[in-house]
Amino acid sequence: MSEFSLGGDVVVAVVGAGAMGAGIAQIAAQSGHQVLLYDAKQGAAQTAIDSISKQLAVRVERAKLSEGQRSQTLRCLRAVDSIEAIAGSALVVEAIVEKLEAKRELFALLESVLGDEVVFATNTSSISITSIAAGLRRPERVVGMHFFNPAVVMPLVEVVSGAATDIAVAEGVFQLAGQWGKTPVHAKSTPGFIVNRVARPFYAEGLRLYQEGVAAPETLDAIIRVCGGFRMGPFELMDLIGHDVNYSVTRSVFDGYYGDPRFAPSLVQLELVNAGFLGRKTGRGFYNYADSSRRPDPAVEPSTPPPSSEIVVNTSHPVGSAISKRLIGGGLNVVEFSESTEQDWIARFGAAVVAMTDGRSASQRAAESSIDQLILLDLLLDPEHAKGIAISSSAKCSASGRQVVVGMLQAAGFDVYSVADSPGLVVMRTVAMLANEACDAVHQAVCTPAAVDVAMRGGVNYPKGPIAWAAQLGADVVLGVVDHLYDHYREPRYRASPRLRELQWTGANIYE
Repeated sequence: MSEFSLGGDVVVAVVGAGAMGAGIAQIAAQSGHQVLLYDAKQGAAQTAIDSISKQLAVRVERAKLSEGQRSQTLRCLRAVDSIEAIAGSALVVEAIVEKLEAKRELFALLESVLGDEVVFATNTSSISITSIAAGLRRPERVVGMHFFNPAVVMPLVEVVSGAATDIAVAEGVFQLAGQWGKTPVHAKSTPGFIVNRVARPFYAEGLRLYQEGVAAPETLDAIIRVCGGFRMGPFELMDLIGHDVNYSVTRSVFDGYYGDPRFAPSLVQLELVNAGFLGRKTGRGFYNYADSSRRPDPAVEPSTPPPSSEIVVNTSHPVGSAISKRLIGGGLNVVEFSESTEQDWIARFGAAVVAMTDGRSASQRAAESSIDQLILLDLLLDPEHAKGIAISSSAKCSASGRQVVVGMLQAAGFDVYSVADSPGLVVMRTVAMLANEACDAVHQAVCTPAAVDVAMRGGVNYPKGPIAWAAQLGADVVLGVVDHLYDHYREPRYRASPRLRELQWTGANIYE
């Protein structure tokens, strides 16, 4: 197909009037399309439109929408009671139950009723577009159009091409999503597409750290939020999503990649599912949501006096530079050292050495460098303004040595989260694994580097795209962290993406 477009005057049909289907119908109607909403359950489509009407009325009351806009949107929405009634539509968006056979049966029925030029879009979040389209007369007309919940609010749409999808059809749907005010990205049909694949380490590393006793969920969540800049930590987010749903997605991606250990589900989460502790919707998950319960506070170090001795800070390192400014602002005795060939240490005073994590545990690094009093710092999204920082110390580090570092960091304005010694700490480990998975998705031609960043920021609200974070840290730094994780665990889960190695060898632009 050489040319294809879906203009604002085409009729759009949405099949499935649940939360996602209703949201998609509302988006299309707000963009001026005549929208036909169908659901196999009698009356469900009209109920959905009535609900949309109420939601729009609330927006009018809050002055976020005019009455004229509300009326126009509702005039564009019509409930229909049969598949035959959507004949004449140029685009049909399917948003029914997430089961392959149900979707195949629906599209076969739609193809028998509608003309050959209709485009069929599926809102599936995980099922192969190739499998859905298989057996149809015109599989090239089938494309994934994956909205994120709530569809009206979340900006991202993954436009997913199966093996037979016509390039022009995918591009037409991509352009249409943009006209609807969404941020579309192209993806190849592979398990998890972009977001549900690349996001797996965000949950997996949190669960692994908890399982190993590195810190409690409330502390790990706080570190990811306060130090990493994420809107939610992994445990509170899993509780919000629902552990049954989150576990199911992980299992789907794991099975889709033939049991690749990189995507292995967590026994910790399976136990919650088996117990019925599914998160907010059942009143209990990692946290208790009973009316009288209060979420535990994260473990923060108590106030400790700052060191009285001179602090030598390596300002050639960006974190060292930021800490130096904060310490000087707090009136401490700081000597700035900016000509170091050792880029990995941050500060020294007495026998204590403070360094950034590189993926090794503090104890391993202390043994290899013969520095007993070693304290490692975790990654910070914004070292100059971060309110907290996570640290770990080597097994031979004295309590007094660790406490003097705590005092220094508190004097610099940080809340200090001390966690058990673990390779990569919390934020660095999580970010490195996200970047590694993002690079692997690009390596396997699932999407472009830019698309990964757009997808992860727009689909799951990450503060920075994983490729952008890798570019900031340097591919060699990310690769070093991942390789050290692999050396520690000896598990294929922590194998580095070939793309990361190629970037290190060639020095190529990570976005090319």
